[in-house]
Amino acid sequence: MESMKKSLLGLSLTELKDVAKSLGLPAFAGGQMAQWLYVKHAESIDDMTNLSKQGRERLKEEYEVGSMAPVDYQRSQDGTIKYMFPVRCSGLADKPRYVETVFIPDDDRATLCVSCQVGCKMNCLFCQTGKQGFEGSLTAADILNQIYALPERDRLTNIVFMGQGEPMDNLDAVLKATEVLTADWGWAWSPKRITVSSVGIRGKLKRFLDESQCHVAISLHSPLHEQRAELMPAERGMSISEVVELLRGYDFAHQRRLSFEYIVFGGVNDSLRHAKAIVELLRGLDCRINLIRFHQIPNVPLHGADEDTMLRLRDFLTAHGIFTTIRASRGQDIYAACGLLSTARKEQLRKEQ
Repeated sequence: MESMKKSLLGLSLTELKDVAKSLGLPAFAGGQMAQWLYVKHAESIDDMTNLSKQGRERLKEEYEVGSMAPVDYQRSQDGTIKYMFPVRCSGLADKPRYVETVFIPDDDRATLCVSCQVGCKMNCLFCQTGKQGFEGSLTAADILNQIYALPERDRLTNIVFMGQGEPMDNLDAVLKATEVLTADWGWAWSPKRITVSSVGIRGKLKRFLDESQCHVAISLHSPLHEQRAELMPAERGMSISEVVELLRGYDFAHQRRLSFEYIVFGGVNDSLRHAKAIVELLRGLDCRINLIRFHQIPNVPLHGADEDTMLRLRDFLTAHGIFTTIRASRGQDIYAACGLLSTARKEQLRKEQ
């Protein structure tokens, strides 16, 4: 965490070529570095053996790979593992910062939920991360390190940007990270293996839709303007009706998929009125809905809906033409909800000061 060297992780092929040229190395050394980073997952510059020894020494004077191992983890009985990674966060070197990353194995699939910020500005009522306040945005290196330094990295089939932070509020770094993940000089993943979530940020969401082919997941949680604004203050910046209107201008009928995330709160957003409003809001839009069970977090006056209510809501939406699933709860015997583990670490550090 104290290193002042710059990170190679997160740099594009063009940037790596510029690094090579700035150190007096041939431009093709940038391509070699990209291979070592994104194909061979080198742990140190010394591993880059097809660079000259002199070149490696020059590189080490200013740069490092930039990978940092997780500092803590919790393993659930169902196989879910939550890791806590240290992050550099440009301009926040005064004390350690951490983000959470969740590895979710499921038969032949293995999904990683990554974070993009320390804390969050959105302050959604039901989110522990929002209660932390906002401390900083992750660099592309911070984002990619959650994958690069993951012990289960080679098992991954999918990545979702649904951890701590709002991806559209850190759009440049998120786009850079997804470029590395999908470029032929990088990880060379299909964009279909990556889903990026958002509450809906004016200007930023459109830019993401235009510049990326990754799947999109919108945090819905209520189809009613005033109620959604109470649950999610971002509604007042860009309403869900404006979000849906924007989405109607894009093709989600083929390779790219659109989904809506809907946490079901008992007695709050689970009525027939809400179900009908969802159908009306999304009418004609090629999408799916993921219903999510809510699990209590401290000092939040919300509770989850019962199973019968979840099933009724799913069946109503399905009957009205919206493909709807109930997401299986994972990792409930550990600090499963985003923000709980890092909040506990922050409290520990505060007490130690």
